[in-house]
Amino acid sequence: MLFTTLYLVCFALLLVGAFSLMSQGFRVANQPMGAPSDRRFQSDGPRRHPEAPEPGEMVMVVDLNRERLEQLYQKSS
Repeated sequence: MLFTTLYLVCFALLLVGAFSLMSQGFRVANQPMGAPSDRRFQSDGPRRHPEAPEPGEMVMVVDLNRERLEQLYQKSS
């Protein structure tokens, strides 16, 4: 009897936890892009990746169109 009660309580806790995580995932998925997920962490704009370049910063661009790749293959042989 004790084992069954303990088993059902643990099962209920797992079930409630699973449904709360699932509902939180649905809530986050339905928010528009860039919207803060929590009111405490509001910012002026969408969150940026920590390694994203600053506006105006030089970045390296690799041109991988077909003609450029064919030229690279011909140079290597």
